[in-house]
Amino acid sequence: ARMKVLGIETSCDETAAAVVEGASPGRSVLAGFRVLSSVVSSQVRLHAAYAGVVPELASRAHMESVCGVIESALREAFGVRGGMRGLSSDVSAVAFTRGPGLAGALLVGKVAAHTLARAHGLPLVGVNHLEAHALAVGLAHRLPFPFLALIVSGGHTELLWLKAPGRYRVLGRTRDDAAGEVLDKAAKLLGLGYPGGPVIDRLGRKGDARAVRFPRPMLPGSWDFSFSGLKTALLYYLQGKGR
Repeated sequence: ARMKVLGIETSCDETAAAVVEGASPGRSVLAGFRVLSSVVSSQVRLHAAYAGVVPELASRAHMESVCGVIESALREAFGVRGGMRGLSSDVSAVAFTRGPGLAGALLVGKVAAHTLARAHGLPLVGVNHLEAHALAVGLAHRLPFPFLALIVSGGHTELLWLKAPGRYRVLGRTRDDAAGEVLDKAAKLLGLGYPGGPVIDRLGRKGDARAVRFPRPMLPGSWDFSFSGLKTALLYYLQGKGR
């Protein structure tokens, strides 16, 4: 039988659990995985009033949701026989997001994963969630190593060169704000609500890239990014327009 791993994610403002089937990634090709279930409980409405994620509220929401989300993921993967009690017979290992992320939110997922692994005698694996972002493409595509990955997730913006599983090189990263943070702040300045990324992405497809000359976030002579100047330029432009 192929290995089935229960993954638990609580790094920021979404409580998520999934069951993934597959062998370990090969040294030359990332492929062969199958998602048996994926359940997500979003906190967008909870944080919308603050135009950003409030760590304490996020942690409490994870505590309220994590057991139900895990139970739902197990039942979605294994049907009526799935669930917490049958975990040891259905699942080969438990994985959880160990970081980076919000400390309190990460702790909820860690405690849940440790408890389940200890209670059912299962191996436990802590996963770096940026590494998971980079390798998640293998869930949908057969991808040969080496490959280039751009991670734009929450408070992170990085350009990675992936030589093989566990062998990575950071080519560039943001030196100040992350792309996601800038999108949310820009949306707040524009009165577009939270989260800002999806709204700006949708409106940007209908926009004119030549209408306003904003600075590019690439730093000359490097692979690094800098978004703070772009954010400030938008602020000054809107102030000049009387907003």
